[in-house]
Amino acid sequence: MKSDIFEKFGKAFVFKKIRPYIRAYYKKAGYDEVPYALFGILFYVTLFFTAVFYVWKVYPVIESRSSVIILFFTFFSWFVIQSLMIIFAVTVIFFNLNRRIYKRTKEMEKYLPDYLQVVSSNLKGGMSFEESLWTAIKPEFKVLAKEITAVSKKVMTGRDIKDSLIEFSEKYDSPTLKRAIGLILGEIESGGHITEVLDRLVDNMRETQELRDEMAASTLTYTIFIGAIVLFIAPALFALSYQLLHIIIGFSSQLSTIEAVSLPVKFSEVVLDPEGFRIFSVISIAIISVFASILITIIEKGEVKGGLKYIPMFLITTITIYFIALSLLSRVFSFITFG
Repeated sequence: MKSDIFEKFGKAFVFKKIRPYIRAYYKKAGYDEVPYALFGILFYVTLFFTAVFYVWKVYPVIESRSSVIILFFTFFSWFVIQSLMIIFAVTVIFFNLNRRIYKRTKEMEKYLPDYLQVVSSNLKGGMSFEESLWTAIKPEFKVLAKEITAVSKKVMTGRDIKDSLIEFSEKYDSPTLKRAIGLILGEIESGGHITEVLDRLVDNMRETQELRDEMAASTLTYTIFIGAIVLFIAPALFALSYQLLHIIIGFSSQLSTIEAVSLPVKFSEVVLDPEGFRIFSVISIAIISVFASILITIIEKGEVKGGLKYIPMFLITTITIYFIALSLLSRVFSFITFG
């Protein structure tokens, strides 16, 4: 009963015009139904955190103002805070769906040569094209088997096989899949030897995959180099800079108190904020780790989508190492005192 309430509440925040697009997007990610109940739950979760943030940060600032100002800022701050939280939640869901779609697409491309090889063998054994497609479906082909099964169900209900296969190829952003389906259908329409086309396709796909593996292996050194710099060297250097900043501040403050008129150089105290530098360091490390993970993904796989899962790992690891380095270096430099 509660899930029904959340589902109805979640649907209320999704316009009817965009529901088919959301449903299609979730189907690409492998979900049969759109989790509207999750949308409703997320709304109440963001509402709760908005209330906490308002009581903790916003209300203490405006409680001494007039009732009109309190009402205005309450409405404005509540709307802005919850909107930002909802945008963040939607962004997380969107990236997760994109990651799943990309994973499913690559999995289909991985098993496509083996599947087409079985289809070719079935055709050589005397089966028709439709029978070859359905008989070649095997559980080990995973996502590809499910998608071809869906295509077969559409054909059994009276749908044209050509339209079903084209719809399947356009469902995913896969040039390999679209090219394979396009060549197969083109050969069928022209009345050519479909088995020869399938064999060439299989050989071409396997050669392409081997070339990709070789390229990934040849760029392994660059990947390790970038990873080492981002994960270890950059946090250590920022932590060392933070400690040196403390030393410089202490040294300059001591020199500024020395009354040495005969000295030709006058020293003044360095006015820097170590806490501000630490915040700057964390932000800089976070930005570097995000772009480094994207760069490593492009080097390894040739596109950005495959590396979205690496971004949180790089962020957490680099920031953790930064604070560990801060703690260790503070103990190393603890013998240096001023004053």
